[in-house]
Amino acid sequence: MISRALLLTGLLAMTANAQVSKTPFGTTPAGKAVDMYTIKDAAVTVKVITYGARLQSVIAPDKNGKEADVVLGHPDLAGYLGDRDTYFGAVVGRYGNRIAKGQFVINGQTSHIPINNNGQTLHGGTDGFDNRVWSAKEIPMGVEMTLVSPDGDQGFPGELTAHVRYTLHGHDLRIEYSATTTKPTVLNLTNHAYFNLAGEGNGNVLNTEVMINADRYTPVSDVLIPTGDLPPVAGTPFDFRTPHAIGERINQKNDQLKIAGGYDHNWVLNGANGVMKLAAKAVDPASGRTLTVSTTEPGVQFYTGNFLKEGLITGTGGQKYSYRGGFCFETQHFPDSPNHPKFPTTELDPGHTMRSTTVFSFGVQK
Repeated sequence: MISRALLLTGLLAMTANAQVSKTPFGTTPAGKAVDMYTIKDAAVTVKVITYGARLQSVIAPDKNGKEADVVLGHPDLAGYLGDRDTYFGAVVGRYGNRIAKGQFVINGQTSHIPINNNGQTLHGGTDGFDNRVWSAKEIPMGVEMTLVSPDGDQGFPGELTAHVRYTLHGHDLRIEYSATTTKPTVLNLTNHAYFNLAGEGNGNVLNTEVMINADRYTPVSDVLIPTGDLPPVAGTPFDFRTPHAIGERINQKNDQLKIAGGYDHNWVLNGANGVMKLAAKAVDPASGRTLTVSTTEPGVQFYTGNFLKEGLITGTGGQKYSYRGGFCFETQHFPDSPNHPKFPTTELDPGHTMRSTTVFSFGVQK
């Protein structure tokens, strides 16, 4: 049995390894200061900014110990302010992903929210959480960000208080979400980081090998809204239960791939909702870098940068980003859940707290 003193010594050593510092990152046109928090451990360095509570950078070593930033982003605040399409690294909300026709019903009352994507609402509407400056404070091994969204914000009912905690534990970046509301509402928070394990700006991710721990997925209509069906992935290009390179089947003749221009779908994760489980793993064969994702969420949106334009964006390292230059693992409840009673509920009532945890683990495969 480990003694209490020895356990405490180990915890203190872990805390000492994770150093947190704060620097200015610019000022919005409205005059709000934006800060960057750098969380540095012996193995990995993480940077987050208060604009959109964004994951701005993750610097991780490859199999030879060479470090690179594996998260896509902009080098300055101006880049984020001028980019309302990619959601680089943002915490999106109130509702990550899509809600059909910008409306949903709670207790017989219909809420209407802004439409901003092919007649649907995407990532909370025209002024979502990605476009807000969050308050922040240092905590052991990381930072906690808070946003108060007023009643009626973007048409969502209830004053919502949301917290996102980023903490670094060795190779593991832990993201913890919590929220409360003053009225019944819907909520689906996730992080929209794009990863390129070869290093941001280092070409496309088609050679990245991906595994997703899911037997089923949610196919979509021609406007990317779930049909409500939960078919098996077996025998389709959506079967990632064993690893496949992203580019191996992405151009196959398949109606779902055609609709989304590649992979941009929700997978139904194996394991109970609310219980931490393996969601996905990615490996870059050349660098040996790996990313393992665990979550308490019931689903993960696997997106392959289908809407990134070749050479349009200059990243944090000064290189132009490629078409399909990054992939996302957005841990989440299912898209359009408020309009699909059979999907896991996203409703949040007063007196209750929504809690969700996702862990991104960075490693190497020799």
